[in-house]
Amino acid sequence: MAWRWQRTVLLAVVLIGILLPCAVIAGEDDEVTVTEEMVQEEDEVEEVIYATPKVIASAYLMETFDDVGAFENAWVKSQAKKDGVDEDIAKYDGVWAVESAERMALTGDRGLVLKSKAKHAAIAVALKRPFSFTSKPLVVQYEVNLQNGQECGGAYIKLLSSQDGRVDLKKFNDKTPYTIMFGPDKCGNDHKLHFIFRHINPLTGEVEEKHAKRPRDKIEEPFKDKKPHLYTLIVRPDNTYEINLDQEVINSGSLLEDFSPPVNPPKEIDDPEDFMPEEWDEREKIPDPDATKPDDWDEDAPMQIADPDAVKPSGWLDEEPEMIPDPTAEKPEDWDDEMDGEWEAALINNPKCADAPGCGEWKPPMIDNPNYKGKWRPAMIDNPNYRGKWKPRKISNPDFFEDLEPFKMTPIDAVGIELWSMSDNILFDNLIITDSIADANLLAAETFDLKVMKLEKGQWGYTFDCWGKWMKQTPWFWPAYGLACGSPAIAFFFYLIWWVQQPDTNEKKDSKVDKDAEHKKTDEPTADDPPADDPPADDAPADDPPGEVEGEAVEGEQEKVNNAASDEDAASGEEPADTVEGDADEEEDEEEEEEEQVNEEKGKEAEEAQTRTSPRLRKARRE
Repeated sequence: MAWRWQRTVLLAVVLIGILLPCAVIAGEDDEVTVTEEMVQEEDEVEEVIYATPKVIASAYLMETFDDVGAFENAWVKSQAKKDGVDEDIAKYDGVWAVESAERMALTGDRGLVLKSKAKHAAIAVALKRPFSFTSKPLVVQYEVNLQNGQECGGAYIKLLSSQDGRVDLKKFNDKTPYTIMFGPDKCGNDHKLHFIFRHINPLTGEVEEKHAKRPRDKIEEPFKDKKPHLYTLIVRPDNTYEINLDQEVINSGSLLEDFSPPVNPPKEIDDPEDFMPEEWDEREKIPDPDATKPDDWDEDAPMQIADPDAVKPSGWLDEEPEMIPDPTAEKPEDWDDEMDGEWEAALINNPKCADAPGCGEWKPPMIDNPNYKGKWRPAMIDNPNYRGKWKPRKISNPDFFEDLEPFKMTPIDAVGIELWSMSDNILFDNLIITDSIADANLLAAETFDLKVMKLEKGQWGYTFDCWGKWMKQTPWFWPAYGLACGSPAIAFFFYLIWWVQQPDTNEKKDSKVDKDAEHKKTDEPTADDPPADDPPADDAPADDPPGEVEGEAVEGEQEKVNNAASDEDAASGEEPADTVEGDADEEEDEEEEEEEQVNEEKGKEAEEAQTRTSPRLRKARRE
C-alpha cells in the first residue's frame, strides 16, 4: 500500500503548488473583503502588549502622539494663508486630531490624523535643539497609514530650515524655507517617494531644489493597502543617502551623482554666441539632382477606381431609399413647432429592401488602381558637401563651482507637515529625528514591529500578501514557477498512464483460478481429455462404478492443467506464481490459503465418491 500513499502525496503537492499562487492573487485583488475580515476578526486576535516607548534623550525630536496633553503643548497649527489662491481656500483650515487607528490598533497607541480632505492643512513642531550637518548622520523616520487609501495627495514632512532665530510656526506655509522634504506622494498613476534637499549656490546664494532619483523598487502598495508603513531616510557625512520602506532599502546613492539637477554645474558650457555658419551643410542625404520623372508617371492617378467589371445585381431597387419615415409614428401632443422645430418621424429600414439585393443609387465597388504611383520624388544620394552635425564650441562656465560636501546643508529647527489631500484619515505616528540609526531601530522595534505582529495574527493572509508582492516585483518568478510545477505534473501524468496499463496482481491470479475452475466444473471435452468415442477396453470389468471413473478422471485432468500452466510460465519467462505472490500483502496470502483449502476439500470428496478405479483408466492416465 506504500506506493498508493506516495502517489497521493505527490498529487497533493502538485495541486497545492498550482492553487496556492492563485489564492494569493485572488486575495490581493479582493482588498475590500480582506479589510472587512480584519475588522470582524479584530476582537478575536490575541492582544499584543504595547507600552509607550521611553523618551530617547539623544534624539532631536521623538513624538509618539500617545500623550495628548504633551502634543497640544508642543505642536502648533498654522494660522497662515496660502499665497496666490482664492480667499475661500487660502486658509490652512484642515482638521487635525490625535486618535487611535481605525483598524487593528494597539491598545494605548495613538497617532496624528488628518481628518479632512480637499483642504489645506499645516502643523509643525520645534526640535529640542537645532540639527547641524557636521560629523554625524541625519536619521529621519516616521510611520504613515493611509487608512482610506490615497487618490491624490501627499503624506510627506518638511524639515524646516533655521532662520534668524526660531521659526514662527504659526506662520508656517508652503513658502516657508525647508532643508529637506521627505515622504510619499501620489496623484493619479504617478507614485513618488520624495527626497528633496535645497542646496545653496556658494557663488550667488541662490537656492535650488535637488531631487533624488526614483526608487528602484515599486512603491504603489502603501497607497492602497490601508496598513501602516515605516519610512526612513539616512543621510551620511560621506554624501551618501539611503531610503528604507518598512526597514528594507528601496533607494540609495550619492548626493553628488544621483540628484537632478546635479549639485555641481558642468565646467564647460556651449557658447551662447556661437552660431552655425550659413555654408555649413549638415544634410547627410540629398535628392539626386540628375534624376528625372518618367514620362509615364501619372501623379494625378487616384489610389482607387470604380471596378469596371462590376455589374449591378438583378432586382436592385434604384428608386427606393434605404431608410423611410416610420408610418406608425405620431407627433407628440406637447410638440411645439416654434420651440422644438418641425416634427419629423423617426427613420426605419425600408421593408421593400429586405428581399432585394439593395436600394438607392447603385455604385460599383472601388478597387485599387493598377496605374497608381503617387507623387514622384527623386532618389536620395549621399551629400558631397556633408560636414556633419554642427555643434557650438565650448567655453568655460562662468557660474561653475564645486561643492564636494553637499551634506553640509542648512541646519534644521523644526518639522512641519503641510498638505493638500483628496483623501482623509491620514495617520502619522512615531516620528523621530536623530543622529543614531540604533535609536531609530529601537523605536521601530517598540512600535512598528508590534503593529506588524498584530496584523500577522489578525490576518492569516498577511504573509501571502508579502509573497504576492514579491512575485509581482520578480519578473523571472512565473517562468520558474511554471517549470517547477510543470515538470512534476508531466512526470506524474506519464506515471499514471504507465500505472493504468499494468495488470493487477489480483486480476492475474483470479484469471488463473477461473481457468482451473472451468476445467473442474464443465463436462465438455478439452484438449487433455481422452476422445469421447474411444471404445471401452475388452478387459475392463463390467462392474466398475461410474463414480469411481469420473472422480479419477477429474483428478487427472486437474493435474494435467496444473502441469500445463507451469510449462507455459516457464516457456514465457515469467516468474513462478509463488514468487509473485510472495511480494503481495498479507490479505492476498490469506485468500490463496482459503482457495487451496477449498481445492483440497473438493479432491477429498472426489476420492470418497469413487469406490474403485478402472485398471484401463489407470493405464491410460500413466501413459
